[in-house]
Amino acid sequence: MGGPLTTPPPGPPALDLQRIVRLFRPYRGRVLAVAGLIFVSAILGLAQPFLIREAIDVALPEGDVGLLTWLVLGMVGAAIVGSALDVGQTWLSNTVGQRVMHDLRAAVYAHLQKLSLAFFTRTRSGEVQSRIANDIGGMQGVVTSTVTSFVSSLTTVIATLTAMVFLDWRLALATLVVVPFFVWLSRTVGKLRRRIVAQRQKRLADMSAIVEESLSISGIVLTRTMGRAPDLVDRFARSSDEVADLEVQSAMAGRWRMSTVQIAFAALPALVYWIAGYSSANGGSFVTIGTLVAFTTLQTRLLMPMVTLLRLGVEIQTSLALFTRVFEYLDTEIEIAEPARPARSPLSSADATGAVPALPVRFEGVTFGYDPRGATTIDGLDLEVPAGSTVAIVGETGSGKTTLGYLVARLYDVDAGRVTIGGVDVRELSDADRSALVGVVAQETYLLHSSVAENLRFAKPDASDDELVAAARAAQVHELIASLPDGYDTVVGERGYRFSGGEKQRLAIARAMLRNAPVLILDEATSALDTRTESAVQQALERLAAHRTTIAIAHRLSTVRDADRIVVLDRGRIVEQGTHDELVTRGGHYAALLERDREDEASAAPAMLGAGVAAR
Repeated sequence: MGGPLTTPPPGPPALDLQRIVRLFRPYRGRVLAVAGLIFVSAILGLAQPFLIREAIDVALPEGDVGLLTWLVLGMVGAAIVGSALDVGQTWLSNTVGQRVMHDLRAAVYAHLQKLSLAFFTRTRSGEVQSRIANDIGGMQGVVTSTVTSFVSSLTTVIATLTAMVFLDWRLALATLVVVPFFVWLSRTVGKLRRRIVAQRQKRLADMSAIVEESLSISGIVLTRTMGRAPDLVDRFARSSDEVADLEVQSAMAGRWRMSTVQIAFAALPALVYWIAGYSSANGGSFVTIGTLVAFTTLQTRLLMPMVTLLRLGVEIQTSLALFTRVFEYLDTEIEIAEPARPARSPLSSADATGAVPALPVRFEGVTFGYDPRGATTIDGLDLEVPAGSTVAIVGETGSGKTTLGYLVARLYDVDAGRVTIGGVDVRELSDADRSALVGVVAQETYLLHSSVAENLRFAKPDASDDELVAAARAAQVHELIASLPDGYDTVVGERGYRFSGGEKQRLAIARAMLRNAPVLILDEATSALDTRTESAVQQALERLAAHRTTIAIAHRLSTVRDADRIVVLDRGRIVEQGTHDELVTRGGHYAALLERDREDEASAAPAMLGAGVAAR
């Protein structure tokens, strides 16, 4: 479900053009070199008509073979040099264009990495991929070759028109009469095609979203089990059909209008011959045959760059729709910005041995809501998690348990109050320092489509093989990894789908152990484990939590009995806190949750037993 960012209004063309020009600024030296090659090539291209005039008017009538030879060699030489310059200009312009494309892709990706979690919750992942792949990819032709072709054609047109004026200003004036019409025509067609391209890119984004959602492993499983494959095929076909229609509209937009350009240019030489003949018949100044041939040669040379210029003008205008969509992402406000002057990290006080210090976590008058106009999820909460202690957060679904973990990791910013680690507000820490302070094991484990070793090293890129094995042993997952075909080099598959839920969570726990952060957020970290594995992993987590501050967010209360303190949330407020025994004796919210847990386990036991018998 896309938010408002998925349907942007077109930005102002002037602003987009200025920003496009700024993209080339780091490469202005090479851009100037391209412009120089284009200029020299255009001048060389003009030599041939003047050489033809000299050959017809002087060398041939006078029988001057020597002059004729030099003129012919000049024509051939100009063509050879011009071709070499064209090759160099093409290589240089494509090099610059690809560097600009790289800079733009990298800038968009880097900016997206800085956006808050809220942006991604309201934006389809297929939409984001479409902006990077389809929109930036669609710009490639414009950035790498269209702009230089535009400049080359423009230079050729200006130089050719100048040469025409030099040959005969009256004939040149007759040619120039049609130019304003061509410019108007180009702008009209460009505006029309730009609107069509904006609609086409939105439809491409819809297609990308369908592919992303329905052809992932989870999407395939859901589609097959719900029997919705035919419906999704129809939905994709409709979207693809709309894209095909828009492609045809884009290709045909103004096609009849643009065809008049070619008709007009085909008639221009005949017009020149008529003007020259009419002038001569009525006693006007005589235009030499050589001049007439040279002028019509220049007209022929003017035809292709003029048509190209008009076509490229249309393409550049339509490409503004793509630039607008990409610039919109670059202009998206960074809601969780890194401080201009970050505070000193509490880790800077670590001793010379590198031991990780225990750090307290405090919630001071914290209020937070996902929707600024809706109800608050956390309401004026005060909570201290002493250094080196384990505090469990329990409560009904939607009570705000996971949200507290998000606020500690600063995936969201509080609306009021503050969250501190070691006495430092998390908003005052740099991103690197904050990520080094907080390790998270989430309820839903995400694994990259890579090897087991690379997934573990995502937490610590420079980790040795021995460190990987030690972390895996502590998480009770080393034996499993060792039994795989390629051991730690085994590829886990898309989103780790070749592993069970419990195995993926143990890999995530090993990754957190390797991270070795002083503050641990365990969000239902053992929810997918069986009783035996859960017991083993709990022991590993207890070893990991020693001398560290741990916030354990739990739904299964059996996993938090031994916590130093249990905090019960209800609608974003603390309603109870204490040890397990204290809360049971009190007979309040925690005792009610515990009783419900026992009933759920009792009702689930026969079903699990039946499933086991059926499996046997």
